[in-house]
Amino acid sequence: MRPLPLPLALTARLAPVAVLATAGWALSSGPDPTTPAAKDETPPDTVHRSASAPATETVTKTYATAPAPCESLAGKTVTSLVPGAKAAGKEIPSTDTAVRRTCSWNALKGYDYRWLDVSFEVMASDEAALKSYKERVADRSGGGEVPGLGDAAYSVVNLTTEDGQQTREGTVLVRAANALVMITYNGSDFESKKAPSSDTVNKGAIKAAKEAVAALEEG
Repeated sequence: MRPLPLPLALTARLAPVAVLATAGWALSSGPDPTTPAAKDETPPDTVHRSASAPATETVTKTYATAPAPCESLAGKTVTSLVPGAKAAGKEIPSTDTAVRRTCSWNALKGYDYRWLDVSFEVMASDEAALKSYKERVADRSGGGEVPGLGDAAYSVVNLTTEDGQQTREGTVLVRAANALVMITYNGSDFESKKAPSSDTVNKGAIKAAKEAVAALEEG
């Protein structure tokens, strides 16, 4: 994968008949002299009623900000998955780094090319993250669950061929409370025009995902 690339107005209207009926009743029924004036009646305690109304619930977020993605993987992990790449990586510009951050590593060693992205996205609630997770998984058919990783994790590997050159890409998506972690890992061999095996790509992506989730939890 290339750098990862995060009220209705209600109108109440009284029917004319109801207005006329009300007006007629008011005109035909004057105040009863034996009844105390209306101003002496105690009005409803609207002030206390409003003050005692339940306050809006505050959503507790497990993760408030996205961690530094370029520091989420060990240097040896980066160099093993992307031979020839600098361990520091390159962070992709984001419009809101508190919510979304991505780091990318890529290198060509000989004829062997590898690309790795680690992305963190923090959402407003667990429910929002779960909804986004389900939608993204639905867009990536052919994969399977990764047990023991976050609250839910999904992995898929796809092969593409362009001008005879194969590229195999693995994606791992993890939901951890109100955060999503996404790993994209792909590779090509420009000499043989073949791609690394599905097992190689899938295991590499899952390895990176485990370290990234650990960095999220520690951060």
